Amino acid sequence: MKTAILASALVALATAPAFAGKAFVSNERSNTITVVDTDTWEVETEFFGGNRPRGITVSPDGTKLYVCASDDNIVRVFDTQTYEELPSLPSGPDPELFIIEPSGKRLYIANEDDNLVTVTDTESRTVLAEVPVGVEPEGMGMSPDAKWVVNTSETTNMAHFISTEDYKIKHNVLVDQRPRYAQYTADGTRLYVSSEIGGTVTVMDIAEDGAPTVIKKLTFEVPGVLPEWLQPVGVKVTEDGSRVFIALGPANRVAVVDGESLEVLDYILVGQRVWQLGFTPDQKYLLTTNGNSNDITVIDVEKEKAIRSVQVGQQPWGVVTIED
Repeated sequence: MKTAILASALVALATAPAFAGKAFVSNERSNTITVVDTDTWEVETEFFGGNRPRGITVSPDGTKLYVCASDDNIVRVFDTQTYEELPSLPSGPDPELFIIEPSGKRLYIANEDDNLVTVTDTESRTVLAEVPVGVEPEGMGMSPDAKWVVNTSETTNMAHFISTEDYKIKHNVLVDQRPRYAQYTADGTRLYVSSEIGGTVTVMDIAEDGAPTVIKKLTFEVPGVLPEWLQPVGVKVTEDGSRVFIALGPANRVAVVDGESLEVLDYILVGQRVWQLGFTPDQKYLLTTNGNSNDITVIDVEKEKAIRSVQVGQQPWGVVTIED
């Protein structure tokens, strides 16, 4: 009897559907958020996301969706299950990208128009601090221990290391032209900063005290693609640090980099003008937002291959996923 029960349980487990999730895609031109079921890869719905929605993230508990509504000068907030709009957060003018700390309490927002990083309390919905940075701040990264926030300023061509203890810049690192994104490894020992016009990704080793040291600049070369089209933007790193994926803009490719040797291994063909990237929570899939083809590409991370595309709204910009 026990053997029969065990066999039945194993059959039920094997035939059970995969644990589903959702991807939220911000569509910059259509002012919408597209919701995609990450089990079926079907569009579930689309709702108004504010005027010119760009940066997008979720609360650590997965219940709230935060959207940089750039032309509204606020961060809009939505329930991730009902899509009901909740009270918004102050952001400063033209919020573009942001990052949320693991506690979910503080949101660090890049304000492109006034050269500030705004620190907003998500519970009291108040501004805690405004940190002056370089010209046209965009990229936002956070160390895993939440002690450091890195902002990249597009015109100043710098990565600014801000202490979350006192909101002061402690380190500035010059990178190549128009830095767009900053991504730490999960262990906090390395940081990748993409430079769109410079065509490079600056790799830094991070000391225990948070101090950065540049160790390499990644460059890219794709046969048949003009060098000026190789424009690194979004960067994502696997949990174990073994693979780094880099969106290359109008080259319509995602570069695959070995996280140990820092050598480019391959280029994955995706949609047109690939901009930002987002893993599913289990890191089985990597999603790309393709602004000119109005779709997202689904990449199988283990196989390092694109497996399908999903049409979304007009000019998709950012993507974030949750377990449902």
